[in-house]
Amino acid sequence: MSFWEKMRGTTTSPPRVSIPEVIWSWIGSFLGIAAVGLVHFNMLTDSDMVMIIGSFGASAVLIYGAIKSPLAQPRNLIGGHVISAVIGVACFQLLGGQMWLASAVAVATAIAVMHLTKTLHPPGGASALIAVIGSDQIHALGYLYALVPAGSGAVIMLVVALLVNNIPKSRYYPEFWV
Repeated sequence: MSFWEKMRGTTTSPPRVSIPEVIWSWIGSFLGIAAVGLVHFNMLTDSDMVMIIGSFGASAVLIYGAIKSPLAQPRNLIGGHVISAVIGVACFQLLGGQMWLASAVAVATAIAVMHLTKTLHPPGGASALIAVIGSDQIHALGYLYALVPAGSGAVIMLVVALLVNNIPKSRYYPEFWV
């Protein structure tokens, strides 16, 4: 198969999921993001802390909408965010004078380390990037960013995923822990 032929794909699109699956995915993602948002907007408003970051939207897709994916499992969710956040902060601190370089090194290194630690979680790449390109409020957190918001927000979303994804008889979560 040539280089160009590979780009045509090798299979057809998977079938559409059932309406109940769509509804449970909606309920889980609503409750998960709402829980993190409530902490952010009601408990941290008088501090410089943040709780909700953009990468949690992508995590919601995985842990509520693609629950059987290896990338959606608890080890990947927590490890992917925390490891990537630490890497992102380190890259900002070491290379922040060259934001393009810090951004590229942070995401690429986060992917490599997630692979090596079996914690690959695509939103982790976004958590690494946010640590570099985020606001002064994010930068002021330093390595605390790995715990709040990255780690603790992911834990809140995990608790919601464990509760909501196991309500219907047709769904169970997780597939594995470690």
